Amino acid sequence: MVMFETLRDDYERHGRSLTEPAFVSLAVHRYGRWALGRRNPQARWLAGKLYALMKILVLNVTKVWIPPQVQLGRDFHIIHAEGSLSIHPDVVIGDRCGVMHNVTIGTNMGPGAPVIGDDVFIGVNSCVLGPITIGDRVRIGANTAVTTNVPPDSVVIGSPARIYPSLPIFAAKKKAPANE
Repeated sequence: MVMFETLRDDYERHGRSLTEPAFVSLAVHRYGRWALGRRNPQARWLAGKLYALMKILVLNVTKVWIPPQVQLGRDFHIIHAEGSLSIHPDVVIGDRCGVMHNVTIGTNMGPGAPVIGDDVFIGVNSCVLGPITIGDRVRIGANTAVTTNVPPDSVVIGSPARIYPSLPIFAAKKKAPANE
């Protein structure tokens, strides 16, 4: 039941269209995770074959590659699926992460993969590479190559990436006294 609720949320978040490439790609990912979780070997084999067929037919068209091993948090949002999105199988992504098109997360050039926190935005044409940690509420700008750890509440811009700590809007909320 959880998978169907998650798919419903994905459907609503991605424009309530069954033909939206972002939704279709996420549905294939969700099915792949479900298929891997089957305890019965025959059911897992059959579900895996159907996943492989969907992957060939759908993911080659959408160019959104999210292996079933990727751990996606709640409310993952592919903001534009016009270009490619490639995510390494060992990546862990927190809740409410938004990703633009032409983004690469992780690489097959070495061991380890990124761990991305909650409420993170990754801009168009960006790369997040290596065994690094991206903190909560980080904004990664367009055309940015991130290869080092990023603390929470930061903005990351450029290639190579420059980290600007403590977003002004979050810093203001931290300093403001609580109204009682």
